[in-house]
Amino acid sequence: MAHKKEMDGIASEKVIAVVGPTASGKSALAVEIARLVNGEVVSADSRQVYTGLDIGTGKVTKREMKGIPHHLLDVVSPKRTMSVVQYEKLATRVIQDILRRGKIPVVCGGTGQYVDAVLTSASFPEVPPNAKLRKELGKLSPEKLFRKLQKIDPARAETIDAKNSRRLIRAIEIATALGNVPTRSPAEERYDTLYIGLTLPKEELALRIHTRLIARMRRGMIAEARLLHTQGLSWKRMEALGLEYRFLAEFLQGKILKEKMTELLEIAIRQYAKRQMVWFKRNKKIMWFEPNDIKKILGTVQKFLK
Repeated sequence: MAHKKEMDGIASEKVIAVVGPTASGKSALAVEIARLVNGEVVSADSRQVYTGLDIGTGKVTKREMKGIPHHLLDVVSPKRTMSVVQYEKLATRVIQDILRRGKIPVVCGGTGQYVDAVLTSASFPEVPPNAKLRKELGKLSPEKLFRKLQKIDPARAETIDAKNSRRLIRAIEIATALGNVPTRSPAEERYDTLYIGLTLPKEELALRIHTRLIARMRRGMIAEARLLHTQGLSWKRMEALGLEYRFLAEFLQGKILKEKMTELLEIAIRQYAKRQMVWFKRNKKIMWFEPNDIKKILGTVQKFLK
């Protein structure tokens, strides 16, 4: 039977969430927790859902999984777009299936919207595309789009990639369709969730980001992007995927030199980590640890499941 706990007289299924910034060691920790609790990992990463985006996203390898089943990796072609609403439907189905089989879902990822969508009642509006508005916004630079978003949805502007035109346009589209950005009532938890957050001092995280980026470059990140393009992924779509793929697309088109690409990408990843922390710090239920606090983390997990 799945672990349950009475909350206000209602039985609530137990779920563990592992969150935090990029390069903090979430994937490895999720595997260790899943091994301890007879669990399965559910990825909450907005780019690891795509097939072929492996090295660039730092996707966990078969070897690193250590035999633990992982879900919601490689579920859609990168030529298509996975929305938060679509992710929530898929992830909820997976979590319910894991619980039915008497196991513990370990939701792991750094995409705050995905984590909130699947673990809480936070709703993300399913706003249809507005072709006319998109055409108008498509003429604007990322800087102008960002300033526009800051005016109509300052909260979203805090956590968005200010250089990603596609995401900026989508955020403006949603805010415009809603007429105004509604004040969200506090989201209710769908499950009895233990939130484990990984954090590191700024300098230490920056070093991890640097080391990880160099390692991925050596593993063939450029070749991966080139292959994706030869398989039909347009440069425009690759750039829209953001971060690594945006810079790789620019390099492969000859817009920037390799050294400049690496330098700009590292800065962009550090900025992304900062935005991730802004999002997660809003959730006061997250218990923060450093990656080497493994014994303390596993002890907290065991206590939660008693």
